[in-house]
Amino acid sequence: MKFLGWAIALAAAGLTPAAAQAPTAAAPPAVAAASPATTASAPAPAAVAPEDVAPTPGIGVPDGRKGIQYQVTPIGHEAQAFHDNWLLPLCVVISLFVLALLGYAMVRFRRGASPTPSRTSHNIALEVAWTLVPVLILVGIAVPSIRLLSHQYSPPKADLTIKVIGNQWYWTYQYPDNGGIEIVSNILKEKADATPGQRFRTDADGPPLLAVDERLVIPVGKVVKFIITSTDVIHSFAVPAFWTKLDANPGKLNETWVKVEREGVYFGQCSELCGARHGYMPIAVEVVSPAKYAAWIASKGGTMPGAKPAATPDSTGASPVTTAAIPAAAAPQPASATPAAEPVIKQPATNQAATAQN
Repeated sequence: MKFLGWAIALAAAGLTPAAAQAPTAAAPPAVAAASPATTASAPAPAAVAPEDVAPTPGIGVPDGRKGIQYQVTPIGHEAQAFHDNWLLPLCVVISLFVLALLGYAMVRFRRGASPTPSRTSHNIALEVAWTLVPVLILVGIAVPSIRLLSHQYSPPKADLTIKVIGNQWYWTYQYPDNGGIEIVSNILKEKADATPGQRFRTDADGPPLLAVDERLVIPVGKVVKFIITSTDVIHSFAVPAFWTKLDANPGKLNETWVKVEREGVYFGQCSELCGARHGYMPIAVEVVSPAKYAAWIASKGGTMPGAKPAATPDSTGASPVTTAAIPAAAAPQPASATPAAEPVIKQPATNQAATAQN
């Protein structure tokens, strides 16, 4: 009996390591098989972000002109046409008419031409005229003005939504449609004011007091909706070349939209007195092609709508590649795994041998 117990114990001891080593031996092929697939499916390195575009003189940059900046949006074109083709001519006509009346009164009713002044009063025709004409002028201004406001605040379907947040005293831009990336934009200091090693403004960045370290980047020809708010006090998001100026109020969301038709760099600034450094909250918008926009989003770690984020190598979740590799490596196991596991199931025999030994 003792001999039989020793034989059973030695057989169990010899078979148990084999059963334990069987999955271990099968594991390296699975890893080896998964490695090429993982390498093949690994995303290519993120495309290099588009180079900062230098501003175009006279477009999107204040250049000392007295008129409106060159407009690059449909709303801007409509507003500029309303200003140039209707308001300005109307102002000229009214000014010339008033000047003519003053000239006529100075000549016709001077003391030498009219020593005895007239005492005309309650002229019904004159009173109706000077009441009705201003009303008609205001109606003529109101119709295109209301139409412009309707177009401005009835946006088409947005291709991209960006949340603009005003802070004391910098801007934050969030891209919820592109993976929720966030850009913090601060003014660039002049070379004389920058600390050693700190980036300072150059002519390629933009004019003084308008250049920033991180520009707001949007694609050309796309409808971009801005959701504007603030974290502290009232700011104002204003870009003259887009015909955009909207307050950023704490606890409130305001909306506006743009559709820029030309690539380039366009500057604005906070247009609401927001504190001591109000004059140091510039806005720089870089408008790029859709391909460059996608490259910029990738360089910031974001994703384009509809694209899935790349899985990180240390992810604990089972990726499709790993899941597909496991059945292939484990396929031969069912035939050999059951016999090898039987000695492990009969482990109580070892206890019997130990009892017999005692």
